[in-house]
Amino acid sequence: MRNWRISTRLVSLLALPVIAATTLGALRIDTSMDDLEQLENMQLLTEMTKQATELASALQEERDHSAGPLAAGDKKNDDVVYPRQQTDRAKQAFREATQEIESSEDDALVGVNSSLVNILKQLEQIKQIRSNAYADSEYIALTVYQYNQLITSLLSLSQDMAQATSNTEMIRATRALAAFSSAKEYASIQRAMITAALANEPKPKLVASDRLYGESALLSEESTLAQFSQIYDGKQTTEELLQALEDGGSANIILADKYAARMLKPDSPIANETRSYKDWYDQDTAKIEEMSKIEATLLSEMEDKARQLRSEAQRDALLNGLVILLVLGVSLVGAFVVARSMVRSLRRLQDTAQEVSEKRLPELVKQLSEADPQDVDTSVASVGVHSKDEIGRVAAAFDDVHREAVRLAAEQALLRGNVNAMFTNLSRRSQGLIQRQLSLISELESREADPDQLSSLFKLDHLATRMRRNGENLLVLAGEEPGRRWTRPVPLVDVLRAAASEVEQYERIELSSVPSTEVAGRVVNDLVHLLAELLENATSFSSPQTKVKVTGHALPDGRVLVEIHDTGIGLSPEDLADINERLASPPTVDVSVSRRMGLFVVGRLSQRHGIRIQLRPSDSGGTTALVMLPVDVAQSGRKAPGGKP
Repeated sequence: MRNWRISTRLVSLLALPVIAATTLGALRIDTSMDDLEQLENMQLLTEMTKQATELASALQEERDHSAGPLAAGDKKNDDVVYPRQQTDRAKQAFREATQEIESSEDDALVGVNSSLVNILKQLEQIKQIRSNAYADSEYIALTVYQYNQLITSLLSLSQDMAQATSNTEMIRATRALAAFSSAKEYASIQRAMITAALANEPKPKLVASDRLYGESALLSEESTLAQFSQIYDGKQTTEELLQALEDGGSANIILADKYAARMLKPDSPIANETRSYKDWYDQDTAKIEEMSKIEATLLSEMEDKARQLRSEAQRDALLNGLVILLVLGVSLVGAFVVARSMVRSLRRLQDTAQEVSEKRLPELVKQLSEADPQDVDTSVASVGVHSKDEIGRVAAAFDDVHREAVRLAAEQALLRGNVNAMFTNLSRRSQGLIQRQLSLISELESREADPDQLSSLFKLDHLATRMRRNGENLLVLAGEEPGRRWTRPVPLVDVLRAAASEVEQYERIELSSVPSTEVAGRVVNDLVHLLAELLENATSFSSPQTKVKVTGHALPDGRVLVEIHDTGIGLSPEDLADINERLASPPTVDVSVSRRMGLFVVGRLSQRHGIRIQLRPSDSGGTTALVMLPVDVAQSGRKAPGGKP
């Protein structure tokens, strides 16, 4: 078994569990889980619908109960204040019930979420509706309609529930609830319309448009109850459920229905009514209360049905799952023996590969870069997996790759060392010749009296100085440090002047506001080199007629900021970002470095001494180079007088 092929092991490991699981229960479990998920959603939606129905009932009570006092102009009546408080509590309970649904990412609840967003926005209008409720006796229907819009939106959530499930029993139950709740709303509209009309001063009043609105509610109640009778299929018969509302109901309900029909007919005698609105409200409330009981029964039946269906779905899913687990358990026992032989070899290969990639190889590369490659042990330890299967062959291949990577790293380290040595030798030889050239030029300058010849010698002197700096650039590329160093601190202004003197167009450089800061001797030569490169760029990429301004600022924390401003052509945001990235993290030396050697050298020198450099657009056009000298490089003092180098 140790030398089996990987494909053979995988087939023996996976074939039996996959076939058994697919054959015995995958489809059934999937169906059961879908049903269970739907029914979990239905339980959430049922609770939300219950709260929505209670909020709708509270809005109906507020609208109808306050109709009389508000129509009579009594806004502080307890019949106005108390129902509104009840509504506010019901609204808060509804918001809490919707939070879990709003946070759900289930696609089946997208429609419900959309409806909830609209309903919550509509509920924000309740304050405005209250402020103008029943203010116009000529248009009672306006207030009733505004409340009706909120209530209808809440009751429509039952229809959204029907769209969130595929269970026919739940669909029928939600539609039956929606139909009956709508009928109750139409009955409530009649109660509100007649209450407000009877409360009108000095005598009852119901304009034609309001009467038509009330009559429409009366007819809609009858048709909606008929629709409910066709849909409902619950524990009781429709006749038993609606008995309290039919002819066999209480006398108050029968009288209230007849009174509403008489008051809302075209030749309504309401203007001559002497009946108080409270008497009518109390009589019709008996009907609304019976309808609320029926509504509660429908909600209870829907909750019971949702719990029952959820329990059945859980039982089916559990049974199917147990069957699958049993088959998988038997299969896995057989697969375990096969898998164990694979795991040991794979784990050893994995651990060794991680150790090589995370520890051995990086440490070896670091040693090769810091020491002579010939003094570093480049031997490679084997993974230790010697089987003849695919894992053994992969382990052998990994050993080969590891050895090749180490060999290439050693060759590259040796090559880099040779190139750096070549750079160093060339630079040293060039610097020796340039130094002799500078000495000769200085001697000629001291003996020359002709101003024109002397000017030419000065130019030649600057060119030689620039050549010396290019030679020093090669040393920086090779990772070498300058052979000459200052042992004592040097004033910053002298460092800036020395840097400016190495620039061909030195006369364009203007120093101002330089603090009396001394630069640590170990940094002086590198800082002169760094600043000279930046000044060279500033003068090269700006008009010869403009000045390059250099300023310095001593910061409170001891650091010093040097700014180099030019008014040149500037750089695009992309180029600035690229250059700043190169300055912060100088790339590995390659052929591209030679095209921007100055910036590379600046980056290397700044990194060597912890100096931060950044280029940014200048406010007056061109580019500003910011050079931040850390505390261990500069010690700030008073400002030195500015001037040209």
